[in-house]
Amino acid sequence: MARIEFTSRETVEFAAQGGQPDALFELGLIYCSGRDGRVDLVEAHKWFNLAAIKGNEDAKRYRLELARDMSKEDIARAQKLAREWLTVH
Repeated sequence: MARIEFTSRETVEFAAQGGQPDALFELGLIYCSGRDGRVDLVEAHKWFNLAAIKGNEDAKRYRLELARDMSKEDIARAQKLAREWLTVH
């Protein structure tokens, strides 16, 4: 039998496909901390934005804090990625 191993990011991404606010928030934490690789503020902002839309209050605060360290272009890119995600899920 083949064994499939998932990183924590992959596991949470799978859970987030259902739009669960806590899973979306967890992805934001993974990307802003670099827990499973490199730090990616655009991806972190995207996931915090999606979690905030779904009602996660902590995500709103984290998104605001991240935005302070991001360029307007990066924020716009993160928002675009969040909109794209919403159209698929």
